[in-house]
Amino acid sequence: MRVLVLVWVGTVVLWVAAVAAEDDVRCLRGVKAALDGDGHLSWNFSNGTVGFVCSFLGISCWNPQENRVLGLNFQGMSLAGSIPADLRYCAAATVLDLSSNGISGEIPAELCSWLPYLVTLDLSNNQLAGAIPPDLSGCRFLNTLLLSGNRLDGAIPSSLAQLDRLTRLDLSGNRLSGPIPAPLGQKFDSSAFDENDGLCGRPVSSRCGRSLTQSSLIIIIAAGVFGAVASLALAYLIWRCWSPAGKWAGPGQGVEDGRWWAERLRSAHNRLVPVSLFQKPLVKVKLADLMAATSDFHPPNIIVAGSPRMGTSYKAVLPDGSALTVKRLHSCPLPEKQFRAEMGRIGQLRHPNLVPLLGFCIVEDERLLVYKHMPNGALSTVLESSDDALDWPTRVRIAIGAARGLAWLHHGFQIPFLHQNLSLKAILLDEDYDARIIDFGFTKLMRASSGNGNDTSPFLNGDFGEFGYIAPEFATNSDPTTKIDVYAFGIILLELLTGQRATEISSDTAGEGFKGSLVDWVNRLTVTGRTQETIDTSLQGKGKDDEIMQVLRIASGCVVACPKDRPSMYSVYQKLKKIGETYDHSEHVDEFPLVYGKDELENP
Repeated sequence: MRVLVLVWVGTVVLWVAAVAAEDDVRCLRGVKAALDGDGHLSWNFSNGTVGFVCSFLGISCWNPQENRVLGLNFQGMSLAGSIPADLRYCAAATVLDLSSNGISGEIPAELCSWLPYLVTLDLSNNQLAGAIPPDLSGCRFLNTLLLSGNRLDGAIPSSLAQLDRLTRLDLSGNRLSGPIPAPLGQKFDSSAFDENDGLCGRPVSSRCGRSLTQSSLIIIIAAGVFGAVASLALAYLIWRCWSPAGKWAGPGQGVEDGRWWAERLRSAHNRLVPVSLFQKPLVKVKLADLMAATSDFHPPNIIVAGSPRMGTSYKAVLPDGSALTVKRLHSCPLPEKQFRAEMGRIGQLRHPNLVPLLGFCIVEDERLLVYKHMPNGALSTVLESSDDALDWPTRVRIAIGAARGLAWLHHGFQIPFLHQNLSLKAILLDEDYDARIIDFGFTKLMRASSGNGNDTSPFLNGDFGEFGYIAPEFATNSDPTTKIDVYAFGIILLELLTGQRATEISSDTAGEGFKGSLVDWVNRLTVTGRTQETIDTSLQGKGKDDEIMQVLRIASGCVVACPKDRPSMYSVYQKLKKIGETYDHSEHVDEFPLVYGKDELENP
């Protein structure tokens, strides 16, 4: 039985869990019974005092005055047996270390549902067999996963790549086979996969496939050389026909064609310029690799054509088939030293609803940013596609994810991170249609000095803010606050609800000659009692009208004219999360480093 006690300290609510004996104590009884047949764990359960388990060998507690287990550290304690299901009664534990014992059997698929807050899982140097459970991706807080020195077989689950916080991985010394998931191969070096003869792919080998005989190898090399010569000849002809003196579009002439500026970077010296990555890969990446992966930044590889200052994003496909996103900043006035400092600051931001910045490249006056690739592209592209309209649960999922990421930027730090360029183009969708925010932390990258030592407002300069998303107060006040992001997020919610764009109303209900914004259109229909007409027709009549109206009320609160009357992003997120409980979209653990008090979060 768990008793939850609320303790108020100023404006901050602290949750204290008083846990009775049948809880974590039951967990430890089960662990000892399953793994300690020889009595190496000299635990005495007859002591009934509060916190008595905290003195047990190998056990650490959240608080020595309560029986709530934080870590189970049993390295080299001569334990044997299979991993017990009674671990589920230690649900608050963040560390499980069973390394260098005689543990056998399989890794339970339910392990992450038993211990959902695990940060460290070390099962290395045991006798575990069977496959690595794909369900280990459920341990979303995992920083360390060590499974080396066992008898594990089968493929490495691709789902492990979903562990965004993972910084240490060791699967060496097993019997694993098949291709290494590309995201893991990019993130970790070969030592994480050594002594698994059946594994292939980066970083242990260049490719997966059958071994080649010498004759077939010669044929392939000859074909490759011939193909390369033919490709170079064709490329030369295309370049001659479509050079700046010819017909192809240069800057300012429609869709950006990277060839006009990539041509300047073709020198041997430039092509060898390294890409600075925040996590060192096995093979160093150079500018030449990015140019090859984007076909010299050719228009077909454009993912998002951003605003004139925010840059253009390209899909980059590496030789092993994995993909990255490369953003070319169109303008960045910062000197190189300051730019590198800002990259270091932004590169440290990691959250499940942010697109991770993996690295950057500086060459001449060009600034290239390298991000993790999001397979489903920008929300703007998905909403504009008429082939497959997003259903309501998916739109709710996207709204919750974007709100969670933005709330973390606003409320997870003593000094909030402002986005200041939020729009449909700044929200990308991963393989599961989870929202990932990009272009965060760009404020200082685009600021230009006014000459008197002060930075001019990026909004007033036109450096930031997509047209249609800029809060009305910026007509008279250039000081940015979190409420400008709340306003832009409200516009995004309205776009998800109505199917309309922020700057273009295509519905017949707008009336001939209507020149107002999306907010004006929604307000006009609302005050005349025609609110239902604002909703995307693909969402109507499917039994979700009440939820849709709830989200519309949230959106309307975000776009009110007075900044003080807008809610905080934390409040917006909490309201959306409650709606998402119907679809199990709020399962993610939503802990924020609450540097503000509760009242400030709700009504800052």
